[in-house]
Amino acid sequence: MKEYRMYRSIRQRALIFGLPVSLFALQMVVVICSLMIIIFSFGPLAILGLALFNLGLYLVLLRLSRNPHVFTGYQVFPKSISNQQTTSLSYEAD
Repeated sequence: MKEYRMYRSIRQRALIFGLPVSLFALQMVVVICSLMIIIFSFGPLAILGLALFNLGLYLVLLRLSRNPHVFTGYQVFPKSISNQQTTSLSYEAD
């Protein structure tokens, strides 16, 4: 009998135009906003500028989806966990 992976794991790795679903949704929101700007301020420079901006955003999102460690600049958890109390007070016997 053939086993199938859970649908949730398949959906998490789904790609649309090489982007994960969340980054693709961000790209589509930007495209729709760009179209609204083009509609209300029709001009050749606006069209060219927004097309270049959308292309640049798409390339940046592709690079970020291929290298997800770009945003992890610091380590969240310490390498070792200790119960020892850390204080700067010195307890000297008198």
